[in-house]
Amino acid sequence: MRIGLLASNPDLYSNRRIMEAGAERGHRMSFLDIRQCYMKLDPDEPEVHYRDGRILNNLDAVIPRIRPSQTFYGCALTRHFESLDIFALNGSAAISQSRDKLFSLQLLQQSGLNIPTSGFANSPVDTNELIEMVGGAPLVVKLLEGTQGRGVVLAETRKAGESVINAFKSLKANLLVQEFIREAEGKDLRLFVIDGRVVASIQREAAPGEFRANIHQGGTASVVKVTAEEKRLAIKAAKVLGLKVAGVDIIRSRKGPLLLEVNSSPGLEGIESATRKDVAGAMIISIEKALKWRPAVIAQDC
Repeated sequence: MRIGLLASNPDLYSNRRIMEAGAERGHRMSFLDIRQCYMKLDPDEPEVHYRDGRILNNLDAVIPRIRPSQTFYGCALTRHFESLDIFALNGSAAISQSRDKLFSLQLLQQSGLNIPTSGFANSPVDTNELIEMVGGAPLVVKLLEGTQGRGVVLAETRKAGESVINAFKSLKANLLVQEFIREAEGKDLRLFVIDGRVVASIQREAAPGEFRANIHQGGTASVVKVTAEEKRLAIKAAKVLGLKVAGVDIIRSRKGPLLLEVNSSPGLEGIESATRKDVAGAMIISIEKALKWRPAVIAQDC
């Protein structure tokens, strides 16, 4: 098959592994920089072009790996491929709603999935009420546009919470406030879901001085045995958001497992290194199953 990887940096571990995994399974892999793709909208001859002059309409599938800063254009590009009947491992609509932290939490809550108590408001006048509704300090403040642990602040005291919330609001930034789960002790779980199945899972522990368990900021990853309830939560979260591939972040609390976030472009390095599982290969196999691809059988003389 001809598979395009829609991303920005060919040197990232995740992107290199996906390219390698596809090639190892006999597919023609193309790295396609999202910024160098452009679209032709035409009722008779819609096309996707690449800056080197190629027309990309003959691809069988694309794997979107879209940076948060490129969500709008990346989703528009993925949507155009879908309109050409080219299979997208994660669809544009699913990526869009997973990237909207508030919308995704509302969808998860609507489906009866457990999330931390969260608050959202527009006016600085509501700051005190926001803090109260999540149980007071300490509390977590999250920028809606943040990713990989960036834009996430722990406010230890009520006064610190007020200062952080009002500072973000003065910059016209949209933010969530969430209850702080002290018993998690700076740890969370990342469950990698592909086609409704958890294929790998790790526990992430925050680096010293950090509260969010994030290997991108110096945290560590280790193999962990997850419970059946945690697996069900991760699988349903991916299904609710319409994601065929998802990195689901869960935190353990006294109330049971809580959903923190669902990532539509989850990184592979931490989870492959810790578990030694071929997660990239599982992503390629997912495409093969969706398109009912079978490797060619070479006839041999008897």
